[in-house]
Amino acid sequence: MSTEPFLSSLFGLGGRVAVVVGGTGELCGAMAEGLAGAGAEVVLVGRSAEKAERRIAAITAKGGRAWFQPAEATRRADLEAVLAAVLERSGRLDIVVNGAGTNSATPFLEITEEEFSRIVDVNLLSVFLGCQVLGGHLVRAGKGGAVLNLGSLSGLSPLSRVFTYSATKAGVHNLSSNLAREWAPHRVRVNTLVPGFFPAEQNRRVLSPDRVASILRHTPSGRFGLPAELVGATLLLAGDAGSFITGSELVVDGGFHAMSI
Repeated sequence: MSTEPFLSSLFGLGGRVAVVVGGTGELCGAMAEGLAGAGAEVVLVGRSAEKAERRIAAITAKGGRAWFQPAEATRRADLEAVLAAVLERSGRLDIVVNGAGTNSATPFLEITEEEFSRIVDVNLLSVFLGCQVLGGHLVRAGKGGAVLNLGSLSGLSPLSRVFTYSATKAGVHNLSSNLAREWAPHRVRVNTLVPGFFPAEQNRRVLSPDRVASILRHTPSGRFGLPAELVGATLLLAGDAGSFITGSELVVDGGFHAMSI
């Protein structure tokens, strides 16, 4: 017996439109490919047209649909332009992924106000604006939808060396939980996807050999995650299989958070 109709009813996203803020990056790019593979029309939002075109080529090669809308995730006007373009071109919006991010390993006493503000803006302000502008449309449209905010293990328990990053991700987790409660009557689900250690562009700068060794010792799976390993969790939180999941923190980390000593 074919299981395809059953799986499609749970995880299929045909006819839906997903905006992926940060979709030109490695992790959110893989998530965007997964959403497209499940049938969604995907809008990649970011600053790099070159990275977007490579991701779009990978999506279309597999029969998916995707296009690029340039924007700076920390600017409300840019996100409002994204929303206008999506509604004009696609006519609807169903799924929002807020995943813009940056990191730094600056020692605490050397962190400048400029660096602190930059990381707060990219990691937290962008999520705030994405929820207000794009998530707000889901609320006003009255048809429900799903918002996935990209959290971090450091949002659950502070990680050494990444002080500002940890503070911003804790804010993302708190904001997401609060919105889940606020928007549940509107059938808009808000969840936090929590990656463990993945070799993404933003964290390679802080992964010194000794830190890599420490991470792997603390990870029962004994390795870093692969970007494609975020796709299953993404489809669960974005689609009908997760229709009763809101306010959750779905951890994908190879067991890192389960370890205490």
